[in-house]
Amino acid sequence: MIPEDLRRLAAAHGVATSYRNERRQPVQVDPQVVIRVLGLLEVDAGCAAARRGELARLAERDAAEAVPATVALRVGRVARKLPGARLLIGEDGAEREVRDELPGDVSPGWYRCELAGGRQVTVVAAPARVPPTPSTWGWMLQLYALRSADSWGIGDVGDLREFLVWTAAEHGAGAVLLNPLHAPGPTHPVQPSPYTPSSRRFTNPLYLRIEDLDAYRDADSDTRAEINALRVSATTERIDHDLVWAAKRAALELLWRAAGRPAPLMSETSETSMGLRDWATYCALAERHGGRWTHWPAPLRDVSSAAVAAARRELAARVGFHAWVQQQCATQLAATRRSARHAGMALGVLHDLAVGVDPEGADAWALADVLASRVTVGAPPDNFSPHGQDWGLPPWRPDRLAATGYAALRDMARAVLAHADGLRVDHVAGLWRLWWIPPGDSPERGTYVHYDAETMLAVLALEAHRAGATVVGEDLGTVEPEVTDALAERGMLGSAVAWFARDESVPGQPLLLPARWPQRAAASLSTHDLPTVAGFWIGEHVDARAALGLLDDVPAERAAADKERSEWLALLRAQGLLAHTETEPDEDAIILAMHRLLARTPCQLKLVSPYDVLGETRQPNLPGTVDEYPNWRLPLPQTLEQLRTNSRLAEICGVMNAAGSDQATHEPTQT
Repeated sequence: MIPEDLRRLAAAHGVATSYRNERRQPVQVDPQVVIRVLGLLEVDAGCAAARRGELARLAERDAAEAVPATVALRVGRVARKLPGARLLIGEDGAEREVRDELPGDVSPGWYRCELAGGRQVTVVAAPARVPPTPSTWGWMLQLYALRSADSWGIGDVGDLREFLVWTAAEHGAGAVLLNPLHAPGPTHPVQPSPYTPSSRRFTNPLYLRIEDLDAYRDADSDTRAEINALRVSATTERIDHDLVWAAKRAALELLWRAAGRPAPLMSETSETSMGLRDWATYCALAERHGGRWTHWPAPLRDVSSAAVAAARRELAARVGFHAWVQQQCATQLAATRRSARHAGMALGVLHDLAVGVDPEGADAWALADVLASRVTVGAPPDNFSPHGQDWGLPPWRPDRLAATGYAALRDMARAVLAHADGLRVDHVAGLWRLWWIPPGDSPERGTYVHYDAETMLAVLALEAHRAGATVVGEDLGTVEPEVTDALAERGMLGSAVAWFARDESVPGQPLLLPARWPQRAAASLSTHDLPTVAGFWIGEHVDARAALGLLDDVPAERAAADKERSEWLALLRAQGLLAHTETEPDEDAIILAMHRLLARTPCQLKLVSPYDVLGETRQPNLPGTVDEYPNWRLPLPQTLEQLRTNSRLAEICGVMNAAGSDQATHEPTQT
């Protein structure tokens, strides 16, 4: 049993002492886990006396500071009570006198509110709703997999630009959702997973199209010839991130030197410039001391130390190079977004925001003051993962976020939205709570830590408003209803995936009819972590895990997969999407039928994966594996040039385009 004083102390710091699992059954957390997690928040809960002292300090703090360090305000709503509020100060310095409340008629923006006694708190004034999402269809694209005759062994921004202009102009595609383009570290081995980046604030330079750089166009013929000789073949069986980075880094260094080693100007007062300076400094230090910053000499582990400042001056050339590379990334991403608009895309380019960062990477180093660096996050035990999941990513510290005015979250959102028409937030429930796993423990020995979701959502809504971008939340799996409700209330989309689409209101949970899929959602047949259509149909998702010893009961898994396939076959036939025959339908018929089902749903945004269209049986990522499976290394089975003449792709585009046109005039109402 959890002692009452521990329960109160945990509740005050947002640490769960119980939760409901995926079957909605209550689970009690081990008291020792709660004590350990509180300790990671610098709260001593190890004995009754310590807990009494902590509770007394909380009471004193609450009496002295009735207002939290950061508060959220919904613009256009009723005023928010704020005891002691006296002066509201805008970003431009404009002042407005207030009295014990925040008015609801302010403009969206970041404010400081001065309280009686002189204390100031941060106010995030967010619009009630984010920019609306047009009803359209588009692509769910793993950019690295889209290769062409012009790319260097990996899909790049040039391929993306050609792909989106072609599919928009010829097939009416209205959107492209990309895998996270976040930056890995600069050293080898290159992290292939886009969901374990070194930084979420900067871009992966492997996606640069070298020949589109101004420096390449301006270079002399000998330099261009030297660069051209570095090209990586676009026909390798798997994507070799290390080989590509070695080639592109060499090319970029040649161009940087040819351009006169330009050093981007970085202001000491601009958050954007300081973030770029820190990123480039990390890269330069990683090249000298290795990619794991926790193994660097102790003085270099603190981003604000005198030793780091001295190293930055000493390594000024390398710092300048890495900053210049990021400027090239920004230029090409901006051009891609403009191309989508000029091509007439209804929505445009959506970027994916990963749930966390590499604990040894640039953000973990530069933002160590707001991250719980000794913790990893994951998921509790469930039917899919009986032992839970550990994603190896450090979480935000909710107390530090509030104390710093959510500046780190703001800057991250701003950086990703800079070149986006939309943002998909991976594991959006993480804005409410994350499963913290203390160091050295297994995922079962964790608990949820809660965040101020109202403020987290306000930051996203405000920055999306400023960028003119829509927001999609990935709310799949074990997600509390309040998450989906809050997204809908703010005009944000949730997510719907075929393999999870079941009617939970009916005993046995039959497959959900396409007409009953949620309207306010981004819908797809699968995701990067789930089977492709062709793979699901032949049971490849079971075979792959069985071959790697990831399944405890292979016959039971095969039986479950066969049952699901039979259910889908029956639904497709009942919907008139497959003919009633005694023979097993062929691959082409299944793939077309599944996309017709997707097209029939009322979902506002419908996303098609080229892996599904092309009948690829292997999924991009197999959870629970690292190097045992070619995660994030599988190119599409056809090049961009071959896709242009693929008859199945043209037929599916026709199906989706027709459905999108029919739906475009309807305003979403269902949540």
